[in-house]
Amino acid sequence: MNLRLLRERIYFQIFRVATASVVVFFLAMLWVFISNSFGAVTWTFLVDTPRRGMTEGGIMPAILGTAYLTFVTIVMALPVGVSAAIYLVEYAKEGRLVSVINSAITNLAGVPSIIHGLFGFGLFVIYLGFGTSILSGALSLFLLVLPVVISASREALLSVPKSFREGSLALGATKWQTIRHNVLPHAVPGILTGAILAVARAAGETAPIILTATFFFRPSLPKSLLDGTMALASHIYYMATQHPNMLLVRPLTYGTALVLLGLVLSLNLTAIIIRTMHRRSKTW
Repeated sequence: MNLRLLRERIYFQIFRVATASVVVFFLAMLWVFISNSFGAVTWTFLVDTPRRGMTEGGIMPAILGTAYLTFVTIVMALPVGVSAAIYLVEYAKEGRLVSVINSAITNLAGVPSIIHGLFGFGLFVIYLGFGTSILSGALSLFLLVLPVVISASREALLSVPKSFREGSLALGATKWQTIRHNVLPHAVPGILTGAILAVARAAGETAPIILTATFFFRPSLPKSLLDGTMALASHIYYMATQHPNMLLVRPLTYGTALVLLGLVLSLNLTAIIIRTMHRRSKTW
């Protein structure tokens, strides 16, 4: 057998095993959540408020709190991140400053989330006086996911062929008209990929919102962005580590984790469907 062909088959098998391992791990995780939360996830659990020290009732305030935090975060991060990527790719001249900015964005994407939480606690909660609120939590998450959005948007813009820009400019279009009509439409799928990653990370982060936005127990719904809230990720942490009767609430804890996993998967699936439909529309 040709050595090159043998090497190709070996690499193919390695990739197949790696992919299968990820699938097996995900199914095992899903089974653990389902088996430990059996009977806990009901319609009442999803639409009711917690009662009796969170040993009864449901997690509706935590679901809505997660939705509020994620929505406000993405509303801020997506336009800022895409605008920054457009400037870095289309307007900024290559040089030392741009290289430093790109390196800083890459490094910020790897900063632990607890650091963002401490920074948000010091700046938004204490210094700016927003207190423990949805606004403080969303701003902290905004700083957390912004590098992800910028990086994904930048790569999406760089993937658009230069001929698209050159042809538009040669026909007399302005720089912005070229970006708006010839570049951005073809970069949308990649930008949506960044949005998917940002949504998933914002919905699942715990450390930043524990320090800036969430309470151990708050059955009432927030009335404004300056109110604190419950959230699924922090609720799981509190129930698993801080509740006085952890064994009693263990099924509720796993049920909450299952709901959070389903919420993140649903958001990702929705974004993937939108991205696929956009690609098909451009193909036709």
